[in-house]
Amino acid sequence: MAHPIHRVRSLNIVGEYTLRVRFEDETEQVIDFRPILAWEMYGPLRDLSLFEQVRIDPEVHTLVWPNGADFDPATLHDWPQRIEGLKEMADRWAGLAA
Repeated sequence: MAHPIHRVRSLNIVGEYTLRVRFEDETEQVIDFRPILAWEMYGPLRDLSLFEQVRIDPEVHTLVWPNGADFDPATLHDWPQRIEGLKEMADRWAGLAA
């Protein structure tokens, strides 16, 4: 099964922890990241000032943050189909930290 290649073209902060992300195929997702902000990589993004430092990496065309957090652009593109699995993973991460 081939892994789709997507590129983030633009982003807008539209609310707390929520971004509108547009892709090369002109589709867009409005993503609320709150349910998955857990553990070492994504937990620090609960600091809204850090979260809002998001940018698009010019080489890999995905969202990145100063702490090294990022997402595969295909995950962002298909967020509605992936969010439940991501929530389960974040819950496991939270359990490991407890």
